[in-house]
Amino acid sequence: MDEQYFLNMNPGHVSDFVKNTPETLVVMLNMVKYKAFVPETGMTGKESYTEYMRQATPFFLKANAEIVFYGSPKHMLIGPEADPLWDDVLIVKYHSVSDFMAMIKAEGYPSELRTQALTDSRLIHCAPNKKK
Repeated sequence: MDEQYFLNMNPGHVSDFVKNTPETLVVMLNMVKYKAFVPETGMTGKESYTEYMRQATPFFLKANAEIVFYGSPKHMLIGPEADPLWDDVLIVKYHSVSDFMAMIKAEGYPSELRTQALTDSRLIHCAPNKKK
């Protein structure tokens, strides 16, 4: 499968997300694997991703986004031992789908830095379980 499939958003999935997600709190789970070296920046993938986060911060602030967690997984307690852990994981909270979409569509949003820094990623919308 094309590497870009795991680095860039799938338009069909985005359309479904926008159409079928209520305008309430949105939580995103981000899992990333960094490149060893990024020719475009002359830095490691981790350093390039740090630069992406620095440049994306004003967009996060404007979208009222909150980084709930940003760190590195350390131990696989449940799961296949052979599966490599992700380099970093982030949990980001947005007030609404509209805030998230406005952020990623904003002029100047540094998505190319994110793509350049990574060999693999997942961006997963997480919804709360319905109360009975």
